[in-house]
Amino acid sequence: MPRWEQGSGERLRTAALQLFREHGFENTSVVEIARRARVTNRTFFRHFSDKREVLFADADDLRAALVDELFRAPHVADPLGVVVGVLSQHAWEALAPRRSLRERQAVIAANPELLERELIKQHVMALEFADALTRRGVDEGDARLAAGVGVQVFLTAYERWLDAAEGDEDLVAISGDLLATLRATTPTGPS
Repeated sequence: MPRWEQGSGERLRTAALQLFREHGFENTSVVEIARRARVTNRTFFRHFSDKREVLFADADDLRAALVDELFRAPHVADPLGVVVGVLSQHAWEALAPRRSLRERQAVIAANPELLERELIKQHVMALEFADALTRRGVDEGDARLAAGVGVQVFLTAYERWLDAAEGDEDLVAISGDLLATLRATTPTGPS
């Protein structure tokens, strides 16, 4: 078995997703993932602390990058639009092909422990977005509302985008349509 070689991290991710899909997350071991990726167990642990980390390894870096993008947004007069815009304009397919992103979501949705971790990750992102908006001068309550709703609008758009055929549907357009629908169904004054 090769030792530490170029591309082993990506091969481990691919192997893990294949095995999770074939046998389920719970029924897949680190040993099986390493064997499928043609690396040693030691190489697996150089990349990931456990098999859950194959799905969540870059979460903190991604969240930090997205919060940084929010800080660089030219203005925050429409905080909800800024949150949805930052999330939808991120280069998601640079992380992995849409097919892999779709497989990752399916594995997470099928496992309550993974789903809980994903929901916590989303909640933390909304909190950090709210903090960033507040630091940019948005009222704290408005910032929390915009961040929470914005993350949910984006997640709905992201799911639709993942379900669309490759090359179809633009994530920014889907997000924009959902945001417009939300705004059209929300009254704009006291009733």
